Amino acid sequence: MSSNAYLNQAIVSHLVEMKAEEKPDQEILVFENGDNAPDLLTYRHLHEGANRVARLLLDSGLSKGDTYAVFMRNHAEFAYALLAGPVIGAIMVPIDPRSRGERLRFLLAHANIKAVFVSGELLPPLEEVLPQVPCVEKVFVAWRQEQGLAVTDRYPALNETLEKPSWERVKQQIMDVRHPMEIIYTSGTTGDPKGVTIRNNRFGMFNIVTKLVWKYKPSEVLYTGLSLTHGNAQAVTLFPAIGSGIKAVISPRFTKGRIWDICRAYGCTSFSLLGGMMAGIFNEPPRPDDGDNPVQTVISAGTPAAIWEEFEKRFTVKILEWYGAVEGGFAYKPAGVGPVGSFGKPIPGMMEFKVVDEQEREVPAGAPGELICRMTKGDTKVDYLDNKQASEEKTRGGWLRTGDIVTRDEKGWYFFRHRKGSELRRAGDFIQPDHIERVVGGHPDVSEVCVYGIPAASGAPGESDLVAAVVAFGGTRIDPASLFEKCRRELEPNFIPSYLQVVAEIPKTISEKALDRVLRRQFSPSAPNVFAFSR
Repeated sequence: MSSNAYLNQAIVSHLVEMKAEEKPDQEILVFENGDNAPDLLTYRHLHEGANRVARLLLDSGLSKGDTYAVFMRNHAEFAYALLAGPVIGAIMVPIDPRSRGERLRFLLAHANIKAVFVSGELLPPLEEVLPQVPCVEKVFVAWRQEQGLAVTDRYPALNETLEKPSWERVKQQIMDVRHPMEIIYTSGTTGDPKGVTIRNNRFGMFNIVTKLVWKYKPSEVLYTGLSLTHGNAQAVTLFPAIGSGIKAVISPRFTKGRIWDICRAYGCTSFSLLGGMMAGIFNEPPRPDDGDNPVQTVISAGTPAAIWEEFEKRFTVKILEWYGAVEGGFAYKPAGVGPVGSFGKPIPGMMEFKVVDEQEREVPAGAPGELICRMTKGDTKVDYLDNKQASEEKTRGGWLRTGDIVTRDEKGWYFFRHRKGSELRRAGDFIQPDHIERVVGGHPDVSEVCVYGIPAASGAPGESDLVAAVVAFGGTRIDPASLFEKCRRELEPNFIPSYLQVVAEIPKTISEKALDRVLRRQFSPSAPNVFAFSR
């Protein structure tokens, strides 16, 4: 009888221990590090690294139910820290590595974090807020050689724990699949972020989705540059690789300029994107070898309809579109099936969708309304940390309110329109920014673009003037006159931006959605980086 017969493969740390006994040398995760050597992790590495970190947590006074944060980019240490929590029942809180100041302080304090695992490059912003979060008792630093930082002894080095020749093993202490595994925070675009409790059984759901939706073959090689602190990278890449024994290549961060070179170097057959990233890749200058790559399927959430077919043709790939949120709700459109622009349909027998008006009456096909959904079996629940009222309101009447305005066609395909309350209307027309962004992004000097609205100068209620915030390629300058002329040639008059706002970068959420509220706050018609369209 196997020594680990008591383990439950529906819990990720249990499965890793089982695989470490069955296939210890099978390479699962490759953390590529640019010009530096990659970190190659087998099941044995994952199990031993997680066990060492679990022992470190116990020795530091953490146990079942305590929370700890992981504040770093995608590195091997992130995987070890994530897998350590389920071993002892401690709950990981992944924090977007771009978090700073008040947001970082809020996350640490709200989740009552007791320990933080941080990479050396992110230690300074963490130290800035530590005096304001007395709940944090321990800080462990992962010193990465490629970051070229001077090692300090102010905090224990995680490296020492991982490099010890021996350690006291920790037996799996959690058998309950309902025990919390993570708390993932929402982007907080409309208020303070909410912490969504993710339980161990989510790993089993990831495995089901892998079989029914992603349908990865054993020979495939996955890739992502999305932050592992975000549910997308966990659901599409990390957990499917661990659960199915498929190799995954992971970059420290998303890179639109190197993505195809990385996929060629490692033979990656599939990668995941969020819509804004796809536009960024598409805006890169065309290269003769764009279509010469091993990628077969791009798994995307939010592909702009305006570039969908051209993207597939240029890079010789197929797009599998999907829709989901950390609170729940899931739909997908298989590659090559259904209408371009749709995010798909819910999985039959698992989830039910409805499109409703403000009185929650179902609307007919083609009419816009809010998407609400529920599980066909079991309860539809959301567990926001320390916010029972918001949890109950989110799923009032047994239906989860997504806050997304969508349409459904006669054949049951769903199409995303906009987030509730964020629609753009100009002179009576409802504006879909992706078409404008496609035209503006096609200018040879434009690397990234975000179209958003400001209150119309006419004062018409609910009307907007359009602003195109643009980022130039490195070493170039944007010529506003030439960009406006392109818009004049290729857009209807009502869709031409009123202003160009030239910025150094487009601020984004962890899900790569442009933070137009930040751009709007920075905007002024008289600012030197703002140029008005002259009709």
